[in-house]
Amino acid sequence: MNDFLKATSMDHVNLSVKNLEKSISFYKNLFGFEVRKEDNSPNKFDVPSKIIGNDSIKLCMYEDPNMSPEGGIAHFGFHISNFDQIINKCKELNVEVLYGGPVEFEKSKSVYIKDPNGYDIELSEIPGGGL
Repeated sequence: MNDFLKATSMDHVNLSVKNLEKSISFYKNLFGFEVRKEDNSPNKFDVPSKIIGNDSIKLCMYEDPNMSPEGGIAHFGFHISNFDQIINKCKELNVEVLYGGPVEFEKSKSVYIKDPNGYDIELSEIPGGGL
């Protein structure tokens, strides 16, 4: 029986971050993400949290100054419709581009960066690498 769930896009990623405001600033300045929800009430993690993003992507952030991404997410990816502007935007914001620049794949290119918490982010020219 092949009754698979048909996932068509990423809904959200839930991240622990070292500094909530620094993390929000990074994603706001690089991707134009906005704060979508502030949770000032006690939550199950009992830490400050916010949801940021745009109409397609949401990042739920929980502040934990002692967090470490090791052993967690290898990377997460965003399709970037203005792919040719990535390098200049990263230079403008002093965001290090990993691997010396765009990485060529069979059907697409990707640029890899790190956020202030050490999470790797893949910025793709073609959604899903054209697969």
